[in-house]
Amino acid sequence: MTLQRLFAVARKEFIHVVRDWRSLALSLAIPVILILLFGYALTLDLRNVPTVVWDQSRSRQSRDLLSLFSGSPYFSMVGYHDSYNDLQLALDRGAAMIAIVVPSDFSRKIIAGKKVAIQIIGDGSDANTSRLAMGYATTVGRIYAATITAKKMQLSGRAPLMPPVEMVTRSWYNPDLRSQNVIIPGIIAIVMVVIAAMLTSVTIAREWETGTMEQLISTPLKGPELIVGKVLPYFVIGMTDVTIAVVMGKWLFHVPIVGNAGLLFAMAAIFLTGALFWGMTLSIVLKSQVLANQIAIVSGYLPTLILSGFVFAIENMPMPIQCLTYIVPARYFIAILRGIYLKGIGLEILWLDAALLSLYAGIMILLAHRKFKFKLE
Repeated sequence: MTLQRLFAVARKEFIHVVRDWRSLALSLAIPVILILLFGYALTLDLRNVPTVVWDQSRSRQSRDLLSLFSGSPYFSMVGYHDSYNDLQLALDRGAAMIAIVVPSDFSRKIIAGKKVAIQIIGDGSDANTSRLAMGYATTVGRIYAATITAKKMQLSGRAPLMPPVEMVTRSWYNPDLRSQNVIIPGIIAIVMVVIAAMLTSVTIAREWETGTMEQLISTPLKGPELIVGKVLPYFVIGMTDVTIAVVMGKWLFHVPIVGNAGLLFAMAAIFLTGALFWGMTLSIVLKSQVLANQIAIVSGYLPTLILSGFVFAIENMPMPIQCLTYIVPARYFIAILRGIYLKGIGLEILWLDAALLSLYAGIMILLAHRKFKFKLE
């Protein structure tokens, strides 16, 4: 492999990228768009759940209970109704996610010290959010019950009962449990897969479709020089996109990098290399720009989004799907990103993920060279 010829190919490809300013602008705009969309729209935090109420009691006690809901950041009172039909209509229209029904004998039973049930109705069409909202509602009810019990014991002159066991919770690495701190590192993997699929999957195919491959074959170029030379400009663009994503995550969403930033970019370079050469392999095998681009996006973006642990916990997946995730390289890259971003750990712990990521990149490089036949057929 001659460096002079390799850089000549890279220069040719770079000139083509610059001339195709629309694709270049899109490749630089995609990180910004994805960061903004995922950072603001995709959140695992539950806030301001629309809630409707049917207060049959209309007493001071029921108002005290409902004030706990209205004062909570997790619930937003959007309506007070007088029948189940009204509650159902609000749930059917999507105006509310949960409904609270306070029975008419609520105040009387509270004063008498009797047990009383509060009905919580959730919209199960959004199972995960509904489950979280109903869990929070149950917690609010327990807080109210504990407050009532403490007041009664105080009035009777007795000291409040202390629970025999007290659970003290503490969240390491992400103390505020901000979903952005988890999502932003994963977006870097999404950005790199999309960019790699969009750019390199059309390079070789474009040469065949436009008829310029025959001209390249007539030159002293060798296959490895052509492949690596074509990848280099897109590698620079990809690392630029990584830089954009990291900077936006830090300054826009205040996601700090606790660990070594140099290690983060080194691992990103390895993952990007594998993704670029996968797109290159598809371009070599399929020889069609449209088909190669579509398959690259489907085979890269969807597994990264669904099977990497970015959005859905791998531990909650069925065992066959969990086994399938081991062949998704983004699984290891996202684990590395979160380890560096949130935990501040290095290769002493992440060495296995880094080794598997390097193996993936090596296989993709080898596969692209094996599939490429630098001759007329």
